[in-house]
Amino acid sequence: MAELRHECGIAAIYHLGGSGASKLLPPGGPAEVVRLLPRMLLDLQNRGQLAAGFTSYHPRREKLLDTYKEIGTVIEALRLNHRGKYESLMSEYAGVAAIGHVRYATCGKDSRSYAQPFQRYHSRKWKWFSFAFNGQLANYPELKSELLAKQDYHLTRDTDTEVIMHCICHELRGDRRPDLVQVFSNLARRFDGAYNLVFLNANGDMVVARDPTGIRPLCYALDGPLFAAASESSPLQNLGFQEFHDLEPGELILIQNNQISFHRFAEERPRSHCFFEWIYFANVASTLDGRSVYMARANLGRELAWQEKRLGVVPLDAQTIVVPVPDTGKAAADAMAYELGLPSVEGLMRNRYVGRTFIEGQNRGDRVRMKYTPLREVLEGKRVLLVEDTIVRSTTMKALLQELRTRGKAREIHVRVACPPIIAPCFYGIDMSTVSELFAPRFMQGDRPTVEEQQRMAAELGADTLFYLPVEAVARCIGLDANKLCRACITGRYPTPAGEKLYQLALKEREKNLGRVYETAASC
Repeated sequence: MAELRHECGIAAIYHLGGSGASKLLPPGGPAEVVRLLPRMLLDLQNRGQLAAGFTSYHPRREKLLDTYKEIGTVIEALRLNHRGKYESLMSEYAGVAAIGHVRYATCGKDSRSYAQPFQRYHSRKWKWFSFAFNGQLANYPELKSELLAKQDYHLTRDTDTEVIMHCICHELRGDRRPDLVQVFSNLARRFDGAYNLVFLNANGDMVVARDPTGIRPLCYALDGPLFAAASESSPLQNLGFQEFHDLEPGELILIQNNQISFHRFAEERPRSHCFFEWIYFANVASTLDGRSVYMARANLGRELAWQEKRLGVVPLDAQTIVVPVPDTGKAAADAMAYELGLPSVEGLMRNRYVGRTFIEGQNRGDRVRMKYTPLREVLEGKRVLLVEDTIVRSTTMKALLQELRTRGKAREIHVRVACPPIIAPCFYGIDMSTVSELFAPRFMQGDRPTVEEQQRMAAELGADTLFYLPVEAVARCIGLDANKLCRACITGRYPTPAGEKLYQLALKEREKNLGRVYETAASC
């Protein structure tokens, strides 16, 4: 749903030099590899629409390292819809290596100064660096307090990105050029949470690192001398790479002197891949940690179908249709309909040409009406099984159901959620940080909803019935062991100490109405 957003996405591209060749290179040769980055960021647009930016490196340019970033979608920020301005941008920032970022903020303001990458200038080339990251530091409040407790330290932004920048600067201090693997090893001992990073300095050194628990995905590929990495596999596939790989949790890729090497920078920890990547956030064409996003969502739909047959609440006759909430509900809806022998129809059309910024200031009902159009010809008089990927705060779903009844003239609406109830906040990069903002906990007494509790939820939303998938279905559908998944938002059990600490604060916030957890934690 539009009510839930991800932190961001990262990308990196590098021409390693040497005598090899790659058919994926732009016509201009190695110095033009930066032209591949906008396409990669476009394929990561699902992970953030607030801002986009990149940093390029060129050894024969006065500004060895140079950063461009702007508010807006990739098309808006990088001027892809204005050929002359785009060509000027690519010419000015031409380089043999680049890192890029798309942003949605879970903390910090919606302004250009918060856009990534963050660049730190220095006269020493190995201290002059730029970086971007995907995720969220769960121990950000503690790290922020530690910095501000030091004499003469000041932070200009309320974001964990700036704290990471200061921590990197601290590791690069001194007169000796440090070992970058050791730098990131030291950072791993201080950081708690999700923090996939891409780093580039004025020596042309690049680091691509995945956090030790592997909460967020990170993929890479090689084609001759061309290296690329991204938060998902689809940008690599769409560039033309034939093979791609998942970076292991706690592993980093180091490029120095045109040589690529792999290193473990953090001790091995229990893996905790975010299950929401498969259910909601990732591009449906991506494969993450060896598991197809599309197949996972189709499996969720089959689970919904089996549950529908078991419950036997809705007659599966000619008056019943399956309708997905576009776009992330479609794979599950199609698979569910196939198993039930029902038609899966697009009774709800999404307007893909309404920009996020344009609808942001509207009230919830207006935003739903601008974004979705119910098809009366499809819905009128029908019994609708409406398939949604998840329900977080419920306000969008409530407005959507009203539209389906009033404009679509649906006779009945039965909501089926291809996810268990969200009962706890996320502190690893998803925009939900309080218990009180969540829909399901207001109705549930235990850790899973009863039939009666789900019926009360349905009445609150304006649905005839509502059913969620059980918690155990998630691991089954993704194809990974439950103990290798982060399921904190559906179980209340967190994979890192700082996450657990913030959850306890979130529970207190719910009782005392203290405010957002990060703000509460920062003041404790």
